[in-house]
Amino acid sequence: MSEVVIHDDESFERALKRFKKKCEKAGILSDLRKHRHYEKPSEKRKRKMNAAARKVRRGPRKPRV
Repeated sequence: MSEVVIHDDESFERALKRFKKKCEKAGILSDLRKHRHYEKPSEKRKRKMNAAARKVRRGPRKPRV
């Protein structure tokens, strides 16, 4: 569960922005979308295979210097 403490000198919009960023980093929204409806095992396998194929097509990542 993500929570953000609002400081006295902080605006609500700024705190909301921090909360959204924290939720995105924790992967809450992506998990919610994933569990929105049932996905058959064959569909899940197909989605993973397509993602892997996209990753291969993109090519190897360059190392950071």
